[in-house]
Amino acid sequence: MRLLISPAKKMVTDLDSLPVRTAPAFLERTGELLAALRALSPRQLQTLWKCNDDIARLNIERLAEMDLTCRLTPAVLSYEGIQYRYMAPGVLEGDALDYLQEHLRILSGFYGMLRPFDGVTPYRLEMGARLHTPGRRDLYQFWGDSLAAALAEETDTVLNLASKEYSRAVAPHLPPSVRFVTCVFGQRRGDKVVEKGTLCKMARGRMVRFLAQRGAEELEEAAAFRELGFRFAPGEGAENEMVFIKEDD
Repeated sequence: MRLLISPAKKMVTDLDSLPVRTAPAFLERTGELLAALRALSPRQLQTLWKCNDDIARLNIERLAEMDLTCRLTPAVLSYEGIQYRYMAPGVLEGDALDYLQEHLRILSGFYGMLRPFDGVTPYRLEMGARLHTPGRRDLYQFWGDSLAAALAEETDTVLNLASKEYSRAVAPHLPPSVRFVTCVFGQRRGDKVVEKGTLCKMARGRMVRFLAQRGAEELEEAAAFRELGFRFAPGEGAENEMVFIKEDD
């Protein structure tokens, strides 16, 4: 089984907490994207990133100084979003960290797909960004079926905790032999289950932590998740979904 999550926009450098273990599998292709970004003007980069002036300046400086082989941070410690705070990898211990390295995969517009202890450097490039490269109009075309092929070589079961923006880079390309199940974390609103962004990110991170601490090997073990007020709702959702409902406080 593999757990699939999204990255976060905010990134930090942490050279001390835990060591890098591995290099990203698609590092050569990341170099192609780095070259494409460096070929853009500051105005074009800010338009691509859809960010304010301060964030644009920071990331333009990062691009100018970027070295994909030096001063690297383990990917799982580099991202600082809500999902990662609720996963709290920095306070997990040996077996749980080994579990993450084996089972968790982080999708990235820049790096493609990462293991938690792959060494990365801070960047800004969302999967949905329309970065043009030779013969490709965006990152979905750039990565094509390569991420799905790599994932299919590792496992026949994927528990998807990634956003639609990122899972779209994998799900359409997986062979039928790979079971792809998406976790839905929502609240009842009438006869519908409605997801809220912050709550979903919190639950996704906590689910990764829950499975890592259990050493879970089977997708069905996720049904025991009982954190943040969520409970598994069997029979809800589509065949390829596991729906967790949070009761109103």
